[in-house]
Amino acid sequence: MIINLARFITEERPHWTELEAMLSRLENDAGCRLSVDEVKRFHLLHERASADLAKIATFAAEPEVRRYLESLVARAYGEIHETRRRPHRLAPLRWFFRTFPRTFRRHAGAFGMAMAVTLGGAAFGGLALVADPEAKAALLPFEHLSGDPADRVAQEEAVQKDELSGKKTMFSAFLMTHNTRVSIAALALGMSWGIGTLILLFYNGVILGAVAVDYVMAGQAKFLAGWLLPHGAVEIPAVLLAGQAGFVLARAMIGWGTRDSLAARLRQVAPDLVTLIGGVAVLLVWAGFVEAFLSQYHEPVLPYEVKITFGVVELMLLALFLAKSGSRPDAAETEGAPR
Repeated sequence: MIINLARFITEERPHWTELEAMLSRLENDAGCRLSVDEVKRFHLLHERASADLAKIATFAAEPEVRRYLESLVARAYGEIHETRRRPHRLAPLRWFFRTFPRTFRRHAGAFGMAMAVTLGGAAFGGLALVADPEAKAALLPFEHLSGDPADRVAQEEAVQKDELSGKKTMFSAFLMTHNTRVSIAALALGMSWGIGTLILLFYNGVILGAVAVDYVMAGQAKFLAGWLLPHGAVEIPAVLLAGQAGFVLARAMIGWGTRDSLAARLRQVAPDLVTLIGGVAVLLVWAGFVEAFLSQYHEPVLPYEVKITFGVVELMLLALFLAKSGSRPDAAETEGAPR
């Protein structure tokens, strides 16, 4: 067999580098688990490297490349036939700052759908209230939202003492558990092929839109922003993330574009679902603390400008975190073949 050795090495090196990067991930992270597509790619790269080694084995001019390929193929073979149990290493910070945002970005389409459904519900709720103010009782089935927004604002601003004194921890715990239950429901309703998740998100959007329009029409937009933004800047995206997980589960249930069995599809998405709902729980813990310790205080106790600024900064940081955190590859992932 006659081959152009220089051209052969140039063409094949990217595949060796890709295999090297995958091996480094597996060797440096004992908890690393490849997806089905990644396993298939790994097996293909291993076979290709083995074939390349057979082609180059007869050339004495490139002993360094041959030794490198021998090592690469041996490492890949060892990973494929590994039988020892990998030790489990708990790395919560790595999970939250790398795995969670990466999982979010991998299913960005499902998040976009959750946001679209919620915004659609908000538009419906707001327009319904504008068209028929008498529908407020049906749209907002909560006692503290059923009255005149101006009266509530006046009542809240007249309070000069801390009504939550000694109760903040209990109140924040109640908020965390309640919102977490709603989020878990949004995920679990994905078992209804996404219909339940869609209804829940739309209904939450209806309430949000009706509340916003009610307070804006009453001239209390500033109070609304100061009340909702500190905790809502995290709480609302967290519910959307739970809806995202529900739609990911729904897609696995439906099985678009795949011939895998239902059990195989569920096994494939299970780690991502756990990651998403775990991230939601962490965000809701933060939102619960903020709502109990900050959102419930209004002027003159706490200026609205301070609360609004806090909420805007939170929202910007959360968006930046989800969009960028973990986007840079690990050192193990960037490690390539020697040249």
